[in-house]
Order: sequence, then C-alpha cells, then structure tokens
Amino acid sequence: MDSRLEKLRESLASAVEGLSSEQLSWHLPGKWCAAEVLEHLYLTYTGTITGLERVIRKAKPLASRASMAQRLLRFVVVALGHMPAGRKAPTVVRPRGLPAEQVRNEIGAKLAAMDAIIAQCEARFGRRVKMLDHPLLGPLTATQWRKLHLVHGRHHQKQLLHLRESSTRQSG
Repeated sequence: MDSRLEKLRESLASAVEGLSSEQLSWHLPGKWCAAEVLEHLYLTYTGTITGLERVIRKAKPLASRASMAQRLLRFVVVALGHMPAGRKAPTVVRPRGLPAEQVRNEIGAKLAAMDAIIAQCEARFGRRVKMLDHPLLGPLTATQWRKLHLVHGRHHQKQLLHLRESSTRQSG
C-alpha cells in the first residue's frame, strides 16, 4: 500500500478510536457527525474502486477531456494539496445511514482495496495516463487519484479530531 495512504488509514483509525456510539453520532446542528464523515470517506473509496474496476473490465482508460474549471480545481486540490471548505459533497457520496460500526471496521480495508485497484491500473496503463473522471476534478492519473484521496482524507481527519474533542466535552 502507498505509504502516505497507509499513514492516512492509521490517522483516521486513531481519530475515532475508542469513541462511543453516542460520540460517533454527536454533531453540531446542520453538520455531519463522525460516523457520517467516515461513511462519506468510505463511499468515496467505494466509488473510486467501482470506477477503476470498469476501467480494468473495459481494458482501457475511461477519461474525457477536462474543462478549464476542472483543471483549476484539480490544480488547487492535487497540486497545492488544498481541499476547499464549504463545498457540498456529490449526492452519490453523501452519508445514507450505513451502520457506524460497519464503516469504522471496514474503512481501512476499503482504503487498501482502493489503493490496490489504483496500483493495478497504474501497472496496466502507466503513471501518466488519465484513467477515469472524477465528478468535480475531471480526468485523473493514478498518482492524482492517490493525492486526491490523501488531501480529502486529511481534510476530513481534521473534522474527525474536532468532533472527537467536541463530543468528549459534551459528554464529559
């Protein structure tokens, strides 16, 4: 597994380690709870796996041409490593109420599975080939998919740590 994604996996696990069901579901009004943040990440990993499995099945990259807006956003997220705050998640990766314990127990394996399919595509098509379109960033290479998930995961890890601290204060 990519060492940066492995470190992210450990950080996410650490951020929610020992949280009770009550703490996992605590949230500020109108905001996601820790369980929902984890589910969102889980769904992004699942979506990437599903898309890249299609690439493998079709035996060719399924990337289109990026718009100027996609190129700009990709530069901000992938090149600069900044996840803009305040954007609504695409519907397909919004939490739907999966069991919190299931997501907490499976998210690390899902992240590893995603990295494995990225590596498989990379080995088959090369590092510089755009494999698949991201709904907001457009076509991405294997390296860009990893970087996107790293930046996105770190963004949400900060939220998880804040939720951990806030929920501990509320229950303590």
